[in-house]
Amino acid sequence: MKKKLFVIAIIAVCLSIIAYGTTAFFTYEEKAINIISTSGIDIDLLEWTITEDGSLIPFEDVIGVVPATEVPKIVEIKNTGEQPVWVRIMVQKSIILAEGVDGEIDLSLVSMDINTSDWTEIDGYYYYNKALNPDETTSPLFTKVMFDKNMSNMYQDSAAVVEVTAQATQTAHNGESAFEAMGWPN
Repeated sequence: MKKKLFVIAIIAVCLSIIAYGTTAFFTYEEKAINIISTSGIDIDLLEWTITEDGSLIPFEDVIGVVPATEVPKIVEIKNTGEQPVWVRIMVQKSIILAEGVDGEIDLSLVSMDINTSDWTEIDGYYYYNKALNPDETTSPLFTKVMFDKNMSNMYQDSAAVVEVTAQATQTAHNGESAFEAMGWPN
């Protein structure tokens, strides 16, 4: 009886091994790892000035400007990202009077030659009229800052500040123009 039980146990173990091997034979597993990443948008705000020989160099602060003067300052945006973008620029002017000088500041005495054929002003922003593709640069928003000839002595030793802020948002699934686009930074 012990021999019969032993033989039955051996047969059961053999059948289990065969069944396990058969199951393993008909089972197959494969794994694939796929990474899908988003691409980003990136721009560079470019500010240039023109030297006497006509070459462009990065704009730096200018000292000693007098009334009826034009300072070359070229403002552009370059798309350094991988996707087309809509772009806009905000220009804010201010004048800081010299220490001890009081008076009502007239910001219209400092102006720029705004390019209205390639840019459109809406609510304080200048929107580029077309999408900016990767590695493309916009037409300049302006090329010079002008100081009116009627600036009085009140502006002596003052500082005119032209602050330029550029923003971009994706074009994909984001309106037919920069004006319709959503997702602009606040």
